[in-house]
Amino acid sequence: MKLVKNENNKKLEAVSDEEAREAFVKILRWIGEDPTREGLLETPKRVTKAFKEYFKGYQEDPKAILSKTFGDVEGYSDMVVQKNISVQSHCEHHMAPIIGIAHVAYIPNERVVGLSKIARVVEVFSKRLQTQERLTVQIANTLMESLDAKGVAVTIDSTHQCMTMRGIKKEQATTVTNFYLGQFKDDLSYQNRYLRFIAK
Repeated sequence: MKLVKNENNKKLEAVSDEEAREAFVKILRWIGEDPTREGLLETPKRVTKAFKEYFKGYQEDPKAILSKTFGDVEGYSDMVVQKNISVQSHCEHHMAPIIGIAHVAYIPNERVVGLSKIARVVEVFSKRLQTQERLTVQIANTLMESLDAKGVAVTIDSTHQCMTMRGIKKEQATTVTNFYLGQFKDDLSYQNRYLRFIAK
């Protein structure tokens, strides 16, 4: 029996691609479909491949992404704001898509990180089963700790298809979450400037 570790370092029994495909065949039968008809013959294989993409964040380490920083910034010490980072995730309650955008800011402590790395951290945590609240906090805490930042702010604005396609079916509803650390939490002037930047 092969074991793998999850994000909390807990050991879990590994599942093969073949076992995943068999599970999707059963789900097709469960919803009332015939998995042997032409249009569905390759569906379990395709869905398995798609799920690997949807949930690839479990295989990536966000702290490793932030391990390389740069100190040659001529003393820059104000906030760095990255806006409109696309978010595609899945809610952990119904495995329905979460689609939206993230805004991220940090105040460097002598060193900065490559701009693409911020978006990659958002991507890693998004590609896991999530609640939007946890996703917001995970991004902020990882940036704060890994960069030894003076402050971090994260905002996510998204649509949850578990609300728009099922249940209450409110198609126009969006959800906004904010999380602040360091100077963004302690000094409202930083927080207000950040909010003005992302509102433009």
